[in-house]
Amino acid sequence: MTTALAGFALGLSLILAIGAQNAFVLRQGLLRAHVGPVVAVCALSDAALIAAGVAGFGHLATAIPGLEWAMRLFGAAFLIWYGARTLLAAYRGGATMQAGPTAGSLRNAILTCLALTWLNPHVYLDTVVLLGAVSAQYDDRLDFALGAMTASFTFFTALGYGARLLAPVFARPRAWQILDLVIGLTMWAIAAKLLFS
Repeated sequence: MTTALAGFALGLSLILAIGAQNAFVLRQGLLRAHVGPVVAVCALSDAALIAAGVAGFGHLATAIPGLEWAMRLFGAAFLIWYGARTLLAAYRGGATMQAGPTAGSLRNAILTCLALTWLNPHVYLDTVVLLGAVSAQYDDRLDFALGAMTASFTFFTALGYGARLLAPVFARPRAWQILDLVIGLTMWAIAAKLLFS
């Protein structure tokens, strides 16, 4: 039980940071658009990455020269594009809580979610490498992995479905502009960090 709690605590601490994936889940939750599938994609992707890290694939990033840099480059390119798209939406304004066409199709929501998850090198560094390395110190690595996976499912469910509590704030178009501005700048900041750190 202690091992599972350690996995839960570390997993939760890694997910809590504001990032592209969390911002996307928050936006979908506010729009009440495809929340279940988006939450499922995020949580299941995390579970797969945690399983890979705990199973020992964390060594792959250090074993293949250039892999980390390639992951950073692709991740930064995607974040720059996504940030520009979000900043353009902030500039145009006019978004409201009407989910309709502004929420996008289920297919687009899932593809965006997959890209924000699997093209983000921090996901690999945090989830695969860091969780994988920390899990090695525990005798029951399965409990550790299950704890970290539970943290992921708990967080994404709370973020996606809890976002609706903020719905009254986001009934105003100006609130959407501010959210899109913050998300866009966050994406660019993360991209810069990936490229220059």
